[in-house]
Amino acid sequence: MSQVNKKCDAGTICFGFDRQTDEDSLAMFIRCFSQENLLENLIPRLSDEEIRATMDYLTGVMNRHFSEGEYHKYFLGRKE
Repeated sequence: MSQVNKKCDAGTICFGFDRQTDEDSLAMFIRCFSQENLLENLIPRLSDEEIRATMDYLTGVMNRHFSEGEYHKYFLGRKE
């Protein structure tokens, strides 16, 4: 991931060009999606099923791609 700017810049999101651009765009999309103001306004509007489905999807992705040690290091921020 070559993102130097770690702030949300939705204008840089562009999918379908090449793998590196897709990876950078996904990182930026998630960065923009996780802004406090967006979350404070979106989460209360989600149904219980949408909350469960989102959690199931995200934990499933981490489960498929991270070892337990990586999960603790990268997601929980714990030293191994």
